[in-house]
Amino acid sequence: MQEHPGGVRNPDAKPQHRSLFERLTALISPEPENRSELLEILHDAHERNLIDADALSMIEGVFQVADLSARDIMVPRSQMDVIDITRPIDTWLPMVLETAHSRFPAVEGDRDRVVGILLAKDLLRFYAGEPFDVRDMLRPAVFIPESKRLNVLLRDFRSNRNHIAIVVDEYGGVAGLITIEDVLEQIVGDIEDEYDFDEEEDNILPIKEGPMADGAQRWRVRALTGIEQFNEELGAAFSDDDVDTIGGLVANHLGRVPRKGDVFDIGNFRFEVLRADARQAHVLNVEKLPEPVAEATDGDG
Repeated sequence: MQEHPGGVRNPDAKPQHRSLFERLTALISPEPENRSELLEILHDAHERNLIDADALSMIEGVFQVADLSARDIMVPRSQMDVIDITRPIDTWLPMVLETAHSRFPAVEGDRDRVVGILLAKDLLRFYAGEPFDVRDMLRPAVFIPESKRLNVLLRDFRSNRNHIAIVVDEYGGVAGLITIEDVLEQIVGDIEDEYDFDEEEDNILPIKEGPMADGAQRWRVRALTGIEQFNEELGAAFSDDDVDTIGGLVANHLGRVPRKGDVFDIGNFRFEVLRADARQAHVLNVEKLPEPVAEATDGDG
């Protein structure tokens, strides 16, 4: 509070912390008015070595979490590792040991009938020879809509101390699953452990969005996909003399680190950067454009 000359304090007055120089600087360089301007300032700070690449990457990841929803990063229904409690334990136990997940959705015959979550550590009772009923071991399953924002989901994970959620579509059918690790990886990058491995067949996934009037073909492609695999599966002919991955090809074409939202053409392919951080691109949307039709010319003969 400030005092008037007569010694009486004005309770409504605010302390003047900013110097004249700071106020003049603010007039010359106004504060960012939107997220894009803020990111430009952060990238400039990185280029001037005021913040390192890891810090910038995590800040960008926080923004991405606010933009993405569960459907964008969930494990699709077809790739979920589930246990069917209507079948004997011996039939699905090898899968549990092979995948080495810590949690498994438990279903009753059909993937749409998720009845709970089994923690792998609870199977120790089975190996100890104790009386064991899988149904009694199940924890409640949490169901969320595909549209749930990742920042909201992360807050729910933390407050409920839950680590996995089942994603359902608008009709109530199971669309996939998502874990707290999946969300955190959007901020800090891939969290790899000794059981993580890359499936080459998952590097390129076709995007099916219903009938496409333009006949276009679209794929979601990991930036670490080898150019040789990309060429083989998409019918491209990109050179791998200078770079090994499609992410490297994209960075070379742009002459800088790709940024989320970048859209550009290389040959007859259109690329859109879906996920990226301060160091590299992670996921690309790729569309194969129609080949240009050569114009016919009339001969003189």
